[in-house]
Amino acid sequence: MKARPELREVTNGWSAKHSILGQPVYNDKDERVGSVDDIIVTPDKAVSYAIVNAGGFLGLTKHNVAIPVYQFKLVDSKLVLPGATKDALKAMPEFQYAQ
Repeated sequence: MKARPELREVTNGWSAKHSILGQPVYNDKDERVGSVDDIIVTPDKAVSYAIVNAGGFLGLTKHNVAIPVYQFKLVDSKLVLPGATKDALKAMPEFQYAQ
């Protein structure tokens, strides 16, 4: 059986579970500003937002914020959110899941 082209794309893509979820997020000064808690996929099947936990030490307190994925950059295998600071993320409205 021959592999379909889509399957090759899947195996060369990123795994949210292994490569993104729980990973630290840094700013362009290499300061850790949070970690990725979730990925939001819109009804049109587009990955649109990363939910970043900008809470306290080791995630003991949560303050999740929604950040558009286009704002992230991958630099030396690190997720970077240029210009972000922990205080700026904490000042953003907290993301709440729909009930």
